[in-house]
Amino acid sequence: MGITEQNQIKSEYYKEAIRYMDNAKETLKRAGKEDDFYKDSKYVKTASGIAYNAVLKALDGYFMLKEVKVPKNRKSIEFYRTTASKIDKKMLNYLNSAYNILHLDGYYDGILSVDVIKTGFKLAYTIIDKIKPAA
Repeated sequence: MGITEQNQIKSEYYKEAIRYMDNAKETLKRAGKEDDFYKDSKYVKTASGIAYNAVLKALDGYFMLKEVKVPKNRKSIEFYRTTASKIDKKMLNYLNSAYNILHLDGYYDGILSVDVIKTGFKLAYTIIDKIKPAA
C-alpha cells in the first residue's frame, strides 16, 4: 500500500470518527449533570453508542492501514478483538476497555457516572488518534 493510499484512509476514517465523537459530545451535553452523575440515562446511552461506533470506525481504518481485509457487513466484537490481538496487544487493551465502558456500561446499562463515561471517551480518542493524519 502506497503513502497516498495510507493518507487517504487516515484522512477519511479519522474525519468520520471525529465527526461521531463531536456528535457524541453534543448528545452527552443534553444529559445534564448533577455532582458526579448525569441526570438522563437516555442521552448517556445514545452518546455512548455513538462514541463506540467512532471506535469501530477508527479500528476499521487502523486495520486497513495494517492491510487487514475488513468486511463491509456487520462485524462482531470478536472480529475486532481477534484482529487487534494479532496486530497490537495495547490496541486490544484499549478496545476491550472502550467496549466495556462505552458499549456495555454506557449504551446497554446507561451508567450515569461522569468519570466512567469520561474515561470511555478518553479511550475512544486514544484509539482514534492511532489513525490521525500528519498535520
